[in-house]
Amino acid sequence: MCGIVGYCGKRNASEIIYKGLKQLEYRGYDSAGIAVVSDGTVSAVKKQGRVANIEAEAKALRGNVGIGHTRWATHGKPSDENAHPHSSGKFTLVHNGIIENYDELKARYLCGEKFSSDTDSEVIVKLLDKFYNGDILATVKKVTDMLKGSYALVIICADFDWLVVTKRANPAIIGYGEDGNFAASDAPALAGYCKEITVLQDGDFALLTADGVSIFDCNLQGVIRERLINLAEPASLELGDCPYYMLKEIREVPASVERTYLAYVSVESRIKRILKDVKRVIVTGCGTAYNSGLIAKRYIECFASIPAEAEIAGEFRYKNPIITGDTIVIAVSQSGETADTVEAAKLARSMGGKVIAVTNAPYSELTRQADAVVPVEAGSEICVAATKSYTGQITALYLLANTIAGINSTEAVRRLSVMPELCNKMLECKGIDAIADMCARSSGVYFLGRDIDYAVALEGSLKLKEVSYVPSEGYPAGELKHGTLALMDIKAVAVVIITNEQLAGKSENAVEQVLSRRGKVAVISNVDGIEKRLQGRAEVIKIPECDKYLSPLLTAVAVQLLAYKTALLLERDPDKPRNLAKSVTVE
Repeated sequence: MCGIVGYCGKRNASEIIYKGLKQLEYRGYDSAGIAVVSDGTVSAVKKQGRVANIEAEAKALRGNVGIGHTRWATHGKPSDENAHPHSSGKFTLVHNGIIENYDELKARYLCGEKFSSDTDSEVIVKLLDKFYNGDILATVKKVTDMLKGSYALVIICADFDWLVVTKRANPAIIGYGEDGNFAASDAPALAGYCKEITVLQDGDFALLTADGVSIFDCNLQGVIRERLINLAEPASLELGDCPYYMLKEIREVPASVERTYLAYVSVESRIKRILKDVKRVIVTGCGTAYNSGLIAKRYIECFASIPAEAEIAGEFRYKNPIITGDTIVIAVSQSGETADTVEAAKLARSMGGKVIAVTNAPYSELTRQADAVVPVEAGSEICVAATKSYTGQITALYLLANTIAGINSTEAVRRLSVMPELCNKMLECKGIDAIADMCARSSGVYFLGRDIDYAVALEGSLKLKEVSYVPSEGYPAGELKHGTLALMDIKAVAVVIITNEQLAGKSENAVEQVLSRRGKVAVISNVDGIEKRLQGRAEVIKIPECDKYLSPLLTAVAVQLLAYKTALLLERDPDKPRNLAKSVTVE
């Protein structure tokens, strides 16, 4: 969740670290801080709020070795005191993860110690100070052996111009620069500085100096880890003519669709080998990734006529799933580091299943657990709410479902090739403002749909909740009369998605049921006649005609714009919604 950056080299560390934190702010923005060591003295600045809050004071820090952190709060509320870095004695550290036994460690080893924060992370730095014997690596190993939970740690000690990096179940990468070496949570923070990176394995320790990097395994034995080309480009922090990144990234949906279907050709042959003799498919993910998995389930069953299930990754892990050698698990994650999804992939492989990762992050933990990877070429996404990555996932899953069905990608790509232009048309659609006004004034918004439209309804509801904080739920349209209709009154809004002509009449019944209870209705549809039948009674957003299986690419744009515009009306920040972070690396 949190963003970490470390630097050891010949340049002023605080400047580099600050820029890296800006690139990683999507991982958390409850507080931020930087610490540097110079001539045996550690200097630090940390504050509650966005990374920009520390800019002025960070410029005054001087030193060639430093660490930085942008926080998503787990233990301890957002505050100056709970902001990282944390220090004790000669040690200062930044931490991403959760230490599950911190109370036990505090009671056993640190009784009587004075703590300046409510975080689990401060326990780690207190233990380092307590057990330090002059050997920094041995001390770090001794302390991490005590920890239960997950962590990525970057540590500085006043005795050395070094960084120590270690990780377990949270991402940490090392970067090799021309004038120093780097550590970070994610590759975009190192883009422009490092042409090569190394992804640390669980239990690794890395010692970084200005001149080199040494990596050790869990027993402190030296090891060689692969150097990889850093494929990340610096996320463009320029907004152009967009007031927020969310709008900028919605406008990049057409490009995400096109780049994703063009990239699929390079992995298709491997995917075909992995899919040999497949008889059952499970699609798993969290949040938006789960919602795209619901669409994939319908694709696979319709195209390939084999059983398919969509599972929330956090539930899948604990339900004693039945997985055999002819089961394929498709694990979907924008970041490739979503803790529940990564663990679900590990479980599937341990039970003999094969795993295909669908992700926007080529060197992530999920890709290392997978037998094959289907790339989502959405590019960097700064807004916390997924937009172009969702449409990229739908595109990738559509292609994958065709391959499962034995359909050559050439035909699937042909059908997809018209969608970027249609997505561009959706960006210009009229009527969203009126519906956003209805949603902003409502007591609750209920997204309804049938079949694939229901999956998009769930995503529309999630988007609205995320960025506008308006209470919202997504339901199958046929379930409305089985309970949810009790919530419909003059203050309620129903957003009904109708793209399947065969089911349109059934969905229109739900519209009439809401209207008869004085609820307000908006319809997103490309079915002929609906606009005329509902004229004067409901707002209708007309979307272009398209292949019914690809309609989610268009309706997704509509519900994303609706969430964005509702957030603006309510004066919310759609890029950084309260309490949320983009990359969820803890359970």
